[in-house]
Amino acid sequence: MKIDIITLFPEMFKGPFGESIVKRAQEKSLAEINLHNLRKWTTDKRGTVDDRPYGGGVGMVMMAEPIVKAIEELKTKESLVVLLSPRGKVWQQKKAKEYSQKKHLILICGRYEGIDERVMNFIDEEISIGDYVLTGGEIPAMVLVDSIVRLIPGVLEKPEATQNESFSDSLKLKIKNLSADRQDLKLMLEYPQYTHPEDFRGLKVPKVLLSGNHAEIEKWRKQKALEKTKENRPDLLKNDNS
Repeated sequence: MKIDIITLFPEMFKGPFGESIVKRAQEKSLAEINLHNLRKWTTDKRGTVDDRPYGGGVGMVMMAEPIVKAIEELKTKESLVVLLSPRGKVWQQKKAKEYSQKKHLILICGRYEGIDERVMNFIDEEISIGDYVLTGGEIPAMVLVDSIVRLIPGVLEKPEATQNESFSDSLKLKIKNLSADRQDLKLMLEYPQYTHPEDFRGLKVPKVLLSGNHAEIEKWRKQKALEKTKENRPDLLKNDNS
């Protein structure tokens, strides 16, 4: 997979992309990540990328021309062009899996008070990572890349590690005799995990996990995943038509 990121602050990405799984993906040549400074596509000596908004208002707006020029230079027939924007569709695991199967992504990091609306004619999707305000699209771009790259086949040493995570397809479970509210769960959070020591300051590992009874362990895990989802994300348990 090739990922091109258009940003005003390429230096921000060096730490996150130079460590852990994203670094490993690049070393294995499974992911190629290129950082592009938007000022490369400006037309004046100052590298101007923003201007005052028509109609007045506070702040500056990113100009269409540099962004569109960048897209046109980088885009191929296989490209998916994505703008990181607070008004976009909220990023979810399902989308991460979909994107991980693409051959080329172009991620555009917004800044200031927004981007000239005419840029929307040159992008495929707008994505948000949540209902809160950040100073720009760089951190959202990092979130997307991290969640996508780890799903590329061959990146993780144990591919099954992604199968039982929160929001994964394998946790779209049909649980019988565990919930009177709803048996067909669309999505669930991950069950609690434990490791050594067995007794930590009086806090003990649940006995069922030490039993060796895999059927009971699986039942316990489903039950705990359901309880955790009800506690922290009850919205995930709502009917599709609600």
